[in-house]
Amino acid sequence: MSSSARAVTRGVEVGTRGSDTGTPVLVLHGTPGGIDVAELMSAFLPSEQFRVVTVSRPGYLGTPLDPDRSSIDDEADLLAGVLDDLGIDRAGLLAWSGGAPAAYRFAVQHPERTTALAVASGVSGRWVPGPAGPAERLVTGTAFGARLAAAAARIAPAAAARAAVAGVSALRGGALRQHVAGVLDDPERRAFLLGVARTGNASGPRRAGWDNDVRQLAAIESLDLGAVRAPTLLVHGDADSEVVHDDSTRAADAIPDAEFVTLPGGTHFALWDHRDASAVQEQVRAHLQQHQR
Repeated sequence: MSSSARAVTRGVEVGTRGSDTGTPVLVLHGTPGGIDVAELMSAFLPSEQFRVVTVSRPGYLGTPLDPDRSSIDDEADLLAGVLDDLGIDRAGLLAWSGGAPAAYRFAVQHPERTTALAVASGVSGRWVPGPAGPAERLVTGTAFGARLAAAAARIAPAAAARAAVAGVSALRGGALRQHVAGVLDDPERRAFLLGVARTGNASGPRRAGWDNDVRQLAAIESLDLGAVRAPTLLVHGDADSEVVHDDSTRAADAIPDAEFVTLPGGTHFALWDHRDASAVQEQVRAHLQQHQR
């Protein structure tokens, strides 16, 4: 039987969908984000095959931040408690960007509960946001900017897509135009990119999570990646300017037997907006399923 629902579990906003007998996968959004982004990320995981658990990470949307338990390790332990309450003993993790450190630490702290990791454009060491001009600060850091981005995605999708891609990649000129045109011509890639354009804001109910992530990610000294024992698949675009390709190279070098897929010309959204996204998503699905037991 397939079902879909949202609830609050241990103070965490949690969404579940799919078959109770499907492969359990916990989905961790990036920085900023929320459960809405996690749902966009996991759309390629069919409900007939997977039991998908999406969350708002601490400080985002419906999950308040506990300032006394705000570290990456605290987040990993909190997520383990969420799985306890859902009756899930073991799960794979799909993580993106600033959600990757919590996934790595979950795998280190709870190895018996981690069947596999799939990490897209993931932070693997110290990270600080790049400089932002006045226009970017308006769009990504204010409530007015959030409304503006949502309106642009609806009224001027090509402009919204182009701005989103340019903000997180090295693509410019003809390469940028070609990439955006390809995305807009593909319903699945288009839905993801415009969805992210609407939600990629750090204001209002996402502010506490953004501020905490910036603090925690800037303070990373080591995630102890060499202690990860779960089968790991890394995906990263080599034109990503938000989290550079070297982050996944570092993880691939440290995690035993990690598999690393580089997408040429791939943006920070590469797993979902690259021209080869469909094929790589199939690889991710197979990776998560084959290590279920």
